[in-house]
Amino acid sequence: MNTLVNDWMDNWLVGLGMSQYLAIFVKIFFFLIVAVLLSYLSDIIVRKLIISILTTIIKRSKTKIDDIFLERKVFNRLSHFAPALVIFFLTPLVFKDYPAIIKLVQNGAYVYMILIGLLFTDSFINAMHEVYLRLSISKHRPIKGYVQIVKIAIYFIAIILIISTIFGKSPKGLLTALGTAAAVLILVFKDTILGFIASIQLSANKMVKPGDWISMPDHNADGTVIEISLNTVKVQNWDKTITTVPTYALISESFYNWKGMEESGGRRIKRSVIIDMKSVKFCTPEMIKKFKKIQILRDFIEKKEKELDAHNKKHKIDNSVLVNGRRMTNIGVFRAYITSYLYNHPKINNEMTSMVRQLQPTDKGLPLQIYVFSNDKRWIEYEKIQSDIFDHIFAVAPEFDLRVFQNPSGYDVVKLLEQNL
Repeated sequence: MNTLVNDWMDNWLVGLGMSQYLAIFVKIFFFLIVAVLLSYLSDIIVRKLIISILTTIIKRSKTKIDDIFLERKVFNRLSHFAPALVIFFLTPLVFKDYPAIIKLVQNGAYVYMILIGLLFTDSFINAMHEVYLRLSISKHRPIKGYVQIVKIAIYFIAIILIISTIFGKSPKGLLTALGTAAAVLILVFKDTILGFIASIQLSANKMVKPGDWISMPDHNADGTVIEISLNTVKVQNWDKTITTVPTYALISESFYNWKGMEESGGRRIKRSVIIDMKSVKFCTPEMIKKFKKIQILRDFIEKKEKELDAHNKKHKIDNSVLVNGRRMTNIGVFRAYITSYLYNHPKINNEMTSMVRQLQPTDKGLPLQIYVFSNDKRWIEYEKIQSDIFDHIFAVAPEFDLRVFQNPSGYDVVKLLEQNL
């Protein structure tokens, strides 16, 4: 067909009185103009007409999935194939007598179509990923790492096809040559390979997902995971800074995931108040009488008194010496008070572990540790609850003749000097 059209055009132009060389030039110029016009016309028909109609239909549809493909310009990029195909198929007609030019132009059109196909596939994958992100399963199974791997593979294939087209080599031969350089490629893409393996493990083992609160002190990360990609995990810290952690670091190193706390019934309070051991003593009758007036201690004191009296009478204890027998101490009563206080606190979850215990004494004093769970897990509210509890403990300790330990301050030194003057 191309030969018949070319021959007819040559004969017609020569018949008009043109020389053979001028006829060839005019013919090429004419076909070139026709090819450009047809290419432009195909672009208008596909992009201006068909895409516009498709856009109108999509915007009127009830589903939101097709809107994502429209926003990602999937159809727009696909429309660029039309002018490239026109150029590709009309080139033999325009440059019939110049095979070298035909090959050059067709290779250029082929490379262009590969790039358009690459961009189209990239947009399509992004659109599909966005559709997936709207599903509930995406909150537990992030796939961004897999998406990036697929993109890398597609880009790699596109590059191989472009190189083979430009240099006229078989893609199989290029892949064979690249196989010999596999060690170099592994070294170059080491982080990508490690990240890919790590992302599979993170997803399969449900170790972390976007929205989880994690802590990695070695990487100065303490906040919410906002993105998990092939090479990095982005963490928005509580001060609103962004920390980027290598994905494989979450596999090779330890980190805290506070998801368990957030899904449980409470948030742990674990803090100690240091008691001056010199203020620890046996309770006197006056102290016991005073403690009985404390409402939440009354039942405890009365029950404890009966228990101790029965024990001491049974063993015929000589009460004239305090070290004989069993007796109440102010620190023991204080522990009982804090335990009752926490049990009756409206912000403490009593269905979880709750205790007040002594830790190993140190040169600073006797640590009295409070170990409970607040029923409000929000950070600000949690800190308020914790502060309110210890405000009360510090204030009430002197009522039990106990002193909270504190290293001497400048004020203490001044008071001591004033007393000695």
